[in-house]
Amino acid sequence: MSDSATPVTPAAFPPAFLWGSATSAYQIEGAVQEDGRTPSIWDTFSHTPGKTAGGDTGDIANDHYHRYRDDVAMMAELGLGAYRFSVSWPRVQPTGRGPAVQRGLDFYRKLVDELLEHGIKPAVTLYHWDLPQELEDAGGWPERDTAYRFAEYAQIVGEALGDRVEHWITLNEPWCSAFLGYASGVHAPGRTDPAASLRAAHHLNLAHGLGTKALRSVMPARNSVALSLNTSVVRPLSPEDPADLAAARKIDDLSGGIFHGPILHGAYPKTLMEATSSLTDWSFVQDGDLELIHQPLDALGLNYYTPTLVSAADPEAKGPRADGHGESEHSPWPATEDVAFHQSPGEQTAMGWSVDPTGLYDLIMRCTREAPGLPLYITENGAAFDDKPGADGAVHDPERVAYLHGHLSAVRRAITDGADVRGYYLWSLMDNFEWAYGYEKRFGAVYVDYTTQQRTPKSSALWYGRAARSGVLPEPDGI
Repeated sequence: MSDSATPVTPAAFPPAFLWGSATSAYQIEGAVQEDGRTPSIWDTFSHTPGKTAGGDTGDIANDHYHRYRDDVAMMAELGLGAYRFSVSWPRVQPTGRGPAVQRGLDFYRKLVDELLEHGIKPAVTLYHWDLPQELEDAGGWPERDTAYRFAEYAQIVGEALGDRVEHWITLNEPWCSAFLGYASGVHAPGRTDPAASLRAAHHLNLAHGLGTKALRSVMPARNSVALSLNTSVVRPLSPEDPADLAAARKIDDLSGGIFHGPILHGAYPKTLMEATSSLTDWSFVQDGDLELIHQPLDALGLNYYTPTLVSAADPEAKGPRADGHGESEHSPWPATEDVAFHQSPGEQTAMGWSVDPTGLYDLIMRCTREAPGLPLYITENGAAFDDKPGADGAVHDPERVAYLHGHLSAVRRAITDGADVRGYYLWSLMDNFEWAYGYEKRFGAVYVDYTTQQRTPKSSALWYGRAARSGVLPEPDGI
């Protein structure tokens, strides 16, 4: 993330632009009981009946723990220049406390070495939702101590890999960790306590700040520290309606402001604190916290899939609230009973998410205005479709090719309009365990047969590889 920006022509991306893909540990590694690893909250959650589609778990997943060399060779063959992966906290620090297990760290050392040998830049995400179960048993993210445990873990991994990995991300999508995990309960650990979710969000922010300091204390100064946020692109159903605008502001505060505020600006939005005052007085924000959270960033990661369309709610409306994150009687949006969510128009993915590249452009330009001079990376972007091998064994996914072409065109347009976007990480490298959706949803550019573990690059992977090699987007029908 320290590469310098290079001017872009309307037809091409900058020469130093990183073309990567992304995964996370629990979604692909498997080997959940090997080499000292202990359960994470996702092991517990996925083994709880009724929590995941089909009762699926990440016990085996893509068996990447044993097949990483082949997977890296596949990335190189596709032409990828970067790979963003996450470290499994319970694999390297099994209870979330105490010394590291070297066998766990050795896996990541070997993975990094393999990537570097193939000319692929590694980007490490320290936390992609797999909290050690023992820390959840002690209270999890709603407890302040978890942030300090994260800093200790960050230092362990930074010391082990910081000499070879330049790109670091502290947290992936803390919104999901806080609100899907502790408010709606559709993600691990499956709790439904809105007040606890707000505490969790603050302690995740604190973990980012403490973790950033810990990384910088043990790594070379050249290394870059960032975090990845899935800030919603919130649009009011009726842009001229004050009530709809107020609804959009509430959701924007809970999606973006709760993280952008302290991390980028050193303060929580007053409108956020007022809107949630029925749940908490925010006394968990202690003196000095905001200074700790407000560490200088080297870059900011943006994860984008689809925009969010809201309006003021009908006070007579009852029942579950569907908002793009699953249908549940418990909302992931605390204190927003007066907000209604709507399906955005247009084509949809297999997740039911609308395909709208303008949202990615808008998000990039918003962050460019909000944090001028801060380099940006698209750390996740992609789509799930119902991919199946054809009679010839090939997997053709023209919908994903069109999706990628549209969203990468939006990135290129943003760069042309002055945004400093340094790279793009396609989600995901390959089909994997899609959290509560189990193995039903396929986001991968590479098809995985979970019975045989055979990997088959889809037409989107071949298309993306051509773009990565040339720095120019092929036409969507170019494969």
